[in-house]
Amino acid sequence: MDFSKMSCKEIEKFIGVLDDNSRFSYIKFLNQDSRKSVNKLALKLVKMQEKLNNEIARLENLWSFERKGFKLGYKLIAGIDEAGRGPLAGPVVASAVILPKNELIQGIDDSKKLSEKKRDELYEKIKETAIDIGIGIVDNKTIDEINIFNATKLAMKRAIQSMEVKPDFMLIDALELADINIRQRGIIKGDSKSISIAAASIIAKVTRDRIVKEYDIEYPEYNFSKHKGYGTKEHYEALKTYGATPVHRMSFLKKLMGRG
Repeated sequence: MDFSKMSCKEIEKFIGVLDDNSRFSYIKFLNQDSRKSVNKLALKLVKMQEKLNNEIARLENLWSFERKGFKLGYKLIAGIDEAGRGPLAGPVVASAVILPKNELIQGIDDSKKLSEKKRDELYEKIKETAIDIGIGIVDNKTIDEINIFNATKLAMKRAIQSMEVKPDFMLIDALELADINIRQRGIIKGDSKSISIAAASIIAKVTRDRIVKEYDIEYPEYNFSKHKGYGTKEHYEALKTYGATPVHRMSFLKKLMGRG
């Protein structure tokens, strides 16, 4: 490619439509150009390449627990995580995700570290990429009956049971499920250490957020779409003004509602 007859804007446009490998292959030629503007474009590409290499290294590291499982002979490793243990309202939602071996989904991470927009984008990518995804939901009334810890484990079990492709090994964020006959390992802060658990955390979080946003239709004064049921100042003020709704966890509100 002869860049000498192209303006910097034309070069940038040309480079912009290429895939990463093709784009970065032109760095050497752009650096040899006599124009400073073109050299700056080369520097921009170098930084992009460094950022991509760092991301790939991070993702490779996130596969470490799964790779240990593969070495032991397991082929279908599911990551399992939940969303919604802490809120005052709504369900707890768990997800189980089996990813193709060594699949690198750029940007995947613990859902708590991601913006809502990024979670939504990754939710779609994970759904397109995953071998299988399971979802388990336990409503607020059941949470009140059996407590949030047991409800979380129940949601995880339901997520596994809903899968069409059954895992032969499970990586679970912080927990172990005693009555599931599948080999497993609990990992503290697993959503930031295992790519499969991170994927499950995103699926669970987005699924739960979408459920809770629907509460706005029936209970608009609570603004559930903003706080997602968590105990924000606005949420507590709404509770004091309007009282609890049928989607609130009364076991979480004993003191506030004068029952504790």
